[in-house]
Amino acid sequence: MEADQKTQLMALYSNRFPVTAINEVNDKLDNLDYSFACAYLAQMKDPTIALILSILVGAYGVDRIYVGDVGLGILKLLTCGGLGIWWIVDLFYISDLTRTKNYETLMMM
Repeated sequence: MEADQKTQLMALYSNRFPVTAINEVNDKLDNLDYSFACAYLAQMKDPTIALILSILVGAYGVDRIYVGDVGLGILKLLTCGGLGIWWIVDLFYISDLTRTKNYETLMMM
Protein backbone atom coordinates (compact mmCIF):
# COMPACT_ATOMS: atom_id res chain seq x y z
CA MET A 1 0.00 0.00 0.00
CA GLU A 2 1.26 3.47 -0.82
CA ALA A 3 2.26 5.82 1.98
CA ASP A 4 -0.43 8.42 1.24
CA GLN A 5 -3.14 5.76 1.20
CA LYS A 6 -1.94 4.38 4.52
CA THR A 7 -1.83 7.90 5.99
CA GLN A 8 -5.39 8.48 4.83
CA LEU A 9 -6.61 5.24 6.42
CA MET A 10 -4.82 5.95 9.68
CA ALA A 11 -6.31 9.45 9.81
CA LEU A 12 -9.80 7.97 9.43
CA TYR A 13 -9.51 4.92 11.66
CA SER A 14 -6.73 5.49 14.21
CA ASN A 15 -9.29 6.35 16.93
CA ARG A 16 -10.55 2.75 16.71
CA PHE A 17 -7.29 1.28 18.00
CA PRO A 18 -5.28 1.64 21.23
CA VAL A 19 -2.74 4.47 21.08
CA THR A 20 0.02 2.09 22.11
CA ALA A 21 -0.65 -0.17 19.11
CA ILE A 22 -0.58 2.43 16.31
CA ASN A 23 2.85 1.33 15.05
CA GLU A 24 1.74 -2.29 14.85
CA VAL A 25 -1.43 -1.27 13.02
CA ASN A 26 0.69 0.70 10.54
CA ASP A 27 2.87 -2.35 9.95
CA LYS A 28 -0.18 -4.54 9.41
CA LEU A 29 -1.63 -2.07 6.90
CA ASP A 30 1.59 -2.26 4.85
CA ASN A 31 0.79 -5.88 4.05
CA LEU A 32 -2.80 -5.27 2.93
CA ASP A 33 -4.32 -4.17 -0.35
CA TYR A 34 -5.87 -0.70 -0.12
CA SER A 35 -9.37 -1.79 -1.18
CA PHE A 36 -9.38 -4.69 1.25
CA ALA A 37 -8.05 -2.51 4.07
CA CYS A 38 -10.76 0.11 3.45
CA ALA A 39 -13.52 -2.47 3.58
CA TYR A 40 -12.07 -4.23 6.61
CA LEU A 41 -11.41 -1.09 8.66
CA ALA A 42 -14.87 0.28 7.90
CA GLN A 43 -16.32 -2.73 9.74
CA MET A 44 -14.40 -1.99 12.95
CA LYS A 45 -16.52 -0.97 15.92
CA ASP A 46 -16.52 2.71 16.86
CA PRO A 47 -15.61 3.43 20.52
CA THR A 48 -17.85 6.51 20.53
CA ILE A 49 -20.88 4.47 19.47
CA ALA A 50 -20.02 1.90 22.16
CA LEU A 51 -19.90 4.66 24.78
CA ILE A 52 -23.23 6.11 23.66
CA LEU A 53 -24.80 2.65 23.78
CA SER A 54 -23.32 2.13 27.23
CA ILE A 55 -24.79 5.38 28.50
CA LEU A 56 -28.26 4.86 27.01
CA VAL A 57 -28.86 1.10 27.18
CA GLY A 58 -25.75 -0.27 28.90
CA ALA A 59 -27.74 -1.72 31.78
CA TYR A 60 -29.34 -4.08 29.25
CA GLY A 61 -26.00 -5.32 27.88
CA VAL A 62 -26.37 -3.78 24.43
CA ASP A 63 -22.92 -2.20 24.67
CA ARG A 64 -21.27 -5.56 25.31
CA ILE A 65 -23.18 -7.21 22.50
CA TYR A 66 -22.10 -4.40 20.13
CA VAL A 67 -18.44 -4.99 21.04
CA GLY A 68 -18.78 -8.72 20.46
CA ASP A 69 -19.11 -10.05 24.01
CA VAL A 70 -22.54 -11.59 23.45
CA GLY A 71 -22.37 -13.90 26.47
CA LEU A 72 -21.41 -11.07 28.81
CA GLY A 73 -24.09 -8.88 27.23
CA ILE A 74 -26.76 -11.46 28.00
CA LEU A 75 -25.42 -11.88 31.53
CA LYS A 76 -25.46 -8.11 31.97
CA LEU A 77 -29.06 -8.06 30.73
CA LEU A 78 -30.15 -10.77 33.16
CA THR A 79 -28.53 -9.00 36.12
CA CYS A 80 -29.74 -5.51 35.11
CA GLY A 81 -26.21 -4.29 34.60
CA GLY A 82 -24.92 -6.12 37.67
CA LEU A 83 -27.43 -4.17 39.77
CA GLY A 84 -26.03 -0.99 38.25
CA ILE A 85 -22.45 -1.56 39.34
CA TRP A 86 -21.33 -3.32 36.15
CA TRP A 87 -23.06 -0.63 34.10
CA ILE A 88 -21.12 2.16 35.87
CA VAL A 89 -17.81 0.32 35.47
CA ASP A 90 -18.49 -0.20 31.75
CA LEU A 91 -19.11 3.52 31.28
CA PHE A 92 -15.39 4.02 31.92
CA TYR A 93 -14.16 0.78 30.34
CA ILE A 94 -16.17 0.22 27.16
CA SER A 95 -14.20 2.58 24.88
CA ASP A 96 -10.89 0.94 25.71
CA LEU A 97 -12.46 -2.50 25.38
CA THR A 98 -13.73 -1.60 21.91
CA ARG A 99 -10.29 -0.41 20.80
CA THR A 100 -8.66 -3.54 22.18
CA LYS A 101 -11.16 -5.83 20.44
CA ASN A 102 -10.60 -3.99 17.14
CA TYR A 103 -6.84 -4.36 17.52
CA GLU A 104 -7.10 -8.08 18.31
CA THR A 105 -9.35 -8.62 15.30
CA LEU A 106 -6.93 -6.84 12.96
CA MET A 107 -3.91 -8.73 14.29
CA MET A 108 -5.62 -12.11 13.88
CA MET A 109 -6.20 -11.40 10.20
